Amino acid sequence: MTFASSHRSVLQALLAGTALFCSSSALALAQETPPQEEMEKKKDKPWYESIRLRGYTQVRYNRLPSFRVNDSLINDQGDRFLGKDTGFGIRRARLVIFGDVHPHVSIYLQPDFASVIGDQYNVAIMRDWYADIFVDTKKEFRFRVGQSKVPFGFENLQSSQNRLSLDRNDAINSALKDERDLGVFFYWAPSYIRDRFKFLVDSGLKGSGDYGVVGLGVYNGQTANRAERNNSPHAVARVTWPFLFGSQYVEAGVGGYYGRFNLSASPRDDAAYALARGPNMVDARAIVSLTVYPQPLGFQAEYNLGRGPSLGSFPDEALLIDSRDLQGGYAQLMYKLDGVVGVSLIPYVRGTLYKGGKKFETNAPRYDVRELELGAEWQIWKALELTAAYVIADRTSSRYPYEQEQGHVTRLQLQFNY
Repeated sequence: MTFASSHRSVLQALLAGTALFCSSSALALAQETPPQEEMEKKKDKPWYESIRLRGYTQVRYNRLPSFRVNDSLINDQGDRFLGKDTGFGIRRARLVIFGDVHPHVSIYLQPDFASVIGDQYNVAIMRDWYADIFVDTKKEFRFRVGQSKVPFGFENLQSSQNRLSLDRNDAINSALKDERDLGVFFYWAPSYIRDRFKFLVDSGLKGSGDYGVVGLGVYNGQTANRAERNNSPHAVARVTWPFLFGSQYVEAGVGGYYGRFNLSASPRDDAAYALARGPNMVDARAIVSLTVYPQPLGFQAEYNLGRGPSLGSFPDEALLIDSRDLQGGYAQLMYKLDGVVGVSLIPYVRGTLYKGGKKFETNAPRYDVRELELGAEWQIWKALELTAAYVIADRTSSRYPYEQEQGHVTRLQLQFNY
């Protein structure tokens, strides 16, 4: 072989190797560089593209026949459509705006367009308006800042969109009007328990939602949409744990709160209501909760006790408002039937007992409530539910002169979800 031919062979080999290297590098570069569409997808979305809407509306009729009608049987805390001269009413009309506006920040805004202020019905008012601020990337630790539900009990936290009974029970709901207040709350739950909270709601098992395994917070204490009046915030703590017992989900919880509630007396010509020892009264409760989710048989019960503003007992202290003992709770039995002419049918029975005051009502009347509710929720489609309930009640009226009333009420509610 001549020197020229040898040199030519080496040159050809070098050129071939260079071409192979260049093609391999180009292929690797093409694999590492995503196409334009992928690059666009990875760009951060504007925050408003992450916002979603949902809501529900409840329309009621309470004038169906019953065995013992009493038009003086009213419940201003629960349902303003009880009593005489009532007809159809919109109990709730909610629109929820929610979503992640940042990897560590989400918002939740919920106005209600069916609130009542005095004699004016269907007034728009703020229910929830808060931000969740997540400390970690797994979103197990978060702070909730704004007006939101106070983590006290199970049924208080359960959305009215999911709850079986038409109204919350007096014993637990007397702690917090509208279940909400303005404050700062801290929640913690492992990611798999957060998934479980979500499942217990999405599956139709009537969960209360994700308020953490541990919930702590401070809040004004004068109840939702009311200004603080004593510069003395309430403190609340709650621990709950949903677990599997065999093949059935069970959730047990305990909690409590402490603060001082500022209340004003409203004397009448024939009733000189007065404060026993100043307006800032001790307001404190402890609670235990147990829920056996309906699979298909379910059970739910809560009991709380403590002290709070209340009128006294007749006759010695009937005109004096002071911080007095309170106690009460409820128990509910339910049975979930799936695929029965629709999505599900859940008959239920609930009994409520409560003895104590209602701090947010004029003069904090002392209640004696004994109530039995029998009903059934029929979820025809995911977007439509019909609930019928028959209530047998013996309760103190929230209106002066706060007399005891007995009666029955037959009610019907249509709820549409969107």
